[in-house]
Amino acid sequence: LPTKMAKRTISFFVVVFAVVQAAACRHWKRNSGFHHSPPLPEGAQPPKAQWFTQRLDHFDPQNEATWKQRYFVNDTFWKKGSPVFLMLGGEGPASPVWNVVGAWIEYASQYSALAIQVEHRFYGESIPTKNTTLESLQYLSSEQALADFAYFRQSMSVELETGNAPWIVFGGSYSGALSAWIRLKYPNLFFASIATSAPIQAKLNFVEYAEVVSNSLSTSSAGCVDAIKKATTAFETLLKTETGRQGLTKQFQLCAPLNDDANDIATFAESAAGNFFGVVQYNKDNRAFEGGVGGNITIDTLCGIMTNSSAGDELARYAAVNSLMLKTYEQKCLDVNYTAMIEGMRNTTLQGDVIAGRMWFYQTCTEFGYYQSSDSPNQPFGTLFPLSYQIEQCTDVFGKTFTQDFIQQSIDWTNENYGSLGLNRTTSRTLFPNGSIDPWHALGLVDVSNIIRQVDSVFIDGTAHCANMYPPQMSDLPELVRARERISEQIWLWINEASD
Repeated sequence: LPTKMAKRTISFFVVVFAVVQAAACRHWKRNSGFHHSPPLPEGAQPPKAQWFTQRLDHFDPQNEATWKQRYFVNDTFWKKGSPVFLMLGGEGPASPVWNVVGAWIEYASQYSALAIQVEHRFYGESIPTKNTTLESLQYLSSEQALADFAYFRQSMSVELETGNAPWIVFGGSYSGALSAWIRLKYPNLFFASIATSAPIQAKLNFVEYAEVVSNSLSTSSAGCVDAIKKATTAFETLLKTETGRQGLTKQFQLCAPLNDDANDIATFAESAAGNFFGVVQYNKDNRAFEGGVGGNITIDTLCGIMTNSSAGDELARYAAVNSLMLKTYEQKCLDVNYTAMIEGMRNTTLQGDVIAGRMWFYQTCTEFGYYQSSDSPNQPFGTLFPLSYQIEQCTDVFGKTFTQDFIQQSIDWTNENYGSLGLNRTTSRTLFPNGSIDPWHALGLVDVSNIIRQVDSVFIDGTAHCANMYPPQMSDLPELVRARERISEQIWLWINEASD
């Protein structure tokens, strides 16, 4: 997964979803840390990878091509007749660590469940094709992935002799959306779903992302957002002159002198804002157990720097945040070369640093959008990475047909196909946990209760992206503790209903 190049190339997603539950629970982001091999808790044994023969195209009966899909099983707690918990993979590699730790494993122990994690096609080691050309990527879509999971469930229920035991689906972030959509599309196969931090509304210009980041930063310090705004004002002023750009090159430790290229400047501005985006999204998320880097950097850390007047003016503090992130992720400099970024994303082989980034970028250009632009006036990060910058990346990487109209039409179809925020009226037995700090909650169901259809939301005050999925720790907020209890209670009710 991503190394230095990938960390700064996915400029439109400084966040990810997506699991590994780090991947299922992380949208692809620069500096995510989920590319490290996560250490196992002391004494725990990881399950070995197993392989399932999967169909390449579920919607063309004449296409008989197959490929191998990776999955992991934990049957430690399982008693025949008890439920099967299926964790859906997202836009990253599946990790066996998540088959021995995490809230869903706590639930599996509680309810004697079989815990299976399945990797998403085109991510990790579940690659169906020999390359990632557009011809190959036609088989990468959420619909094909859902059909993969459905076919897997049909086959494994026979192989494992699960009988009438209910299959309950789990997922976070993108895979959280998948877990909600699979309950909608295949209700006969999956009894219920826990869809954590699920952005079920596809949206081209996700301006709310930066707005929620701003609101979340303000929970730490009243002066934090204002300091960022003053810093970006000075930042944008200096970018207008050669002398100013020379100063910023040195101050922000750029890998090469900054010129007046609009896309390089946009990449720079987005990267500077992204230092805050990623920290807010995963604020206090307890990712350290899986080898994630930067979990000790929180909203309070960044706002402490931005409001420290002894550290220089606001721009100097903004640069200090950037230096902290470079040091944390062991990067010698910040690369903002747009052309190099695009060239990396054009790599269609299965080698290189940005393979998964290309895959997820393709999905944003053909299904979801989710572009975190600077177009809203209600955020402090300036105006230099607008929607047009994000759209241009789709065109430059995948070709001239990937216009804004094309992407918007694809997003419209996604929302029509899955129901968008009206999903609560068409699906059933689905629970939607979301955190108030998490910017992705703006595209999810956070205030819904349909008792008849058993669709409900759990809005967790003070928590970030997928917080309820991580292993419990002593410092967890009371709201997070109660949310996990609420989820467990709902699972128990569903299991009882299935047994009636």
